[in-house]
Amino acid sequence: MKFIDTAKIKISSGKGGNGIVAWRREKFEPRGGPAGGDGGRGGNVYIEADENLGTLLDFKYKSIFKAGDGQKGGPKNMSGKAGEDLVIKAPRGTVVKDFLTKEIIADLVIDKQKVLVAEGGKGGRGNSHFTTSSRQAPHFCEPGEPVIERELELELKLIAEVGIIGMPNAGKSTLISVISHAKPKIADYPFTTLVPNLGVLRKPDGDGVVIADIPGLIKGASLGSGLGHDFIRHIERTRLLIHIIDAGGVNGTEPLSAYEIIQNELKEYDKSLLKRKQLLVLNKIDLLSEDECEKLKERFKKKKLNPLFISAATKKNLNNMLNQLFEMLEKYPKEENLEVQTFYDPQATDHGLDEFTVYKEKKKFYVEGKKIEGLLSVTDLKDYQSVAHLMRILKSIGIFDELEKSGAKEGDTVYISGVQFEYSPETMVMS
Repeated sequence: MKFIDTAKIKISSGKGGNGIVAWRREKFEPRGGPAGGDGGRGGNVYIEADENLGTLLDFKYKSIFKAGDGQKGGPKNMSGKAGEDLVIKAPRGTVVKDFLTKEIIADLVIDKQKVLVAEGGKGGRGNSHFTTSSRQAPHFCEPGEPVIERELELELKLIAEVGIIGMPNAGKSTLISVISHAKPKIADYPFTTLVPNLGVLRKPDGDGVVIADIPGLIKGASLGSGLGHDFIRHIERTRLLIHIIDAGGVNGTEPLSAYEIIQNELKEYDKSLLKRKQLLVLNKIDLLSEDECEKLKERFKKKKLNPLFISAATKKNLNNMLNQLFEMLEKYPKEENLEVQTFYDPQATDHGLDEFTVYKEKKKFYVEGKKIEGLLSVTDLKDYQSVAHLMRILKSIGIFDELEKSGAKEGDTVYISGVQFEYSPETMVMS
């Protein structure tokens, strides 16, 4: 399976259904009161963690998602049907961000953890809600709230307690294959394995530890060289690191230099990564003599480093390495970095209903906005009472004030969502 760890998607919640204007028409009450039902709410959009998924590959083939719209109200005060919610499944470990602002919306670290990313619009009220002592037969209703449209960025960070890091061809894939049930493709790649591999390492008590082979890093990885940024992010969730080095320098990098390169890349990407406990391992000692191993040990000792010497290929000293790893896991308990975090996401519920634009063009004024479009869609422009209600709302949300600030004077032409009116400081009439 191809490993995809970033994706961009576009989501849209459901539109709220419009309320309606309707009247009771019963056998003995031919002129009954208002009975227009409310519109149904639009569907919400959620993203939910699913531990059965391993990559974001599915989003390469489908990246546009929409929840169901609410239905309009019915007669006899019947409410419209609510739109169907949409739940988008993503792998556990997915970080959800707003694509434009890059703000984190959620960090989905627990299976079934679900976050609201776009709320469906509320249904509009029918005319039965607008009766008063002086207005017994309202000829107007409310529109449903509009949809919320967003672009989101999904970023997968592997959830593993132990991460194996090192230069390309240091032996990471071989090591994870012999200490866990992972079956990575192993070969002398000129650059690096292109996908992280996950395996489960069994502890002596029978418990399992998830271990990840983080693809090989190179000099400049912290700046994005090679596939650096794509891979270093997976280290952020690990509890411990096994830093494996090619003891023979077969990959062209001297062992001590290889150590310093990787440590520097971690530091440049995020200094806090250097605080992760590391088990330093020199691999491929089957290619060295005992004398060469001793000289190498002395060189690291001068840097106050005490690496383990192993051969993943021949399994030499592997038990010793595992024992030290298990001791470290016991000594350094799990950090609380997988707790559910709550992020405030105003855009999930912001329909921007009171947002509008007033502008002047060639001596004519134009008013546009989501709420205004919805109001026009349910206003009977031939009915005086309905238009008067529309004007009261437009005045209450500040449109008359903005027109005056823009220089509108009595008698000027104003287009409200494409409908032509004649402006007056108190009201507007259709031209």
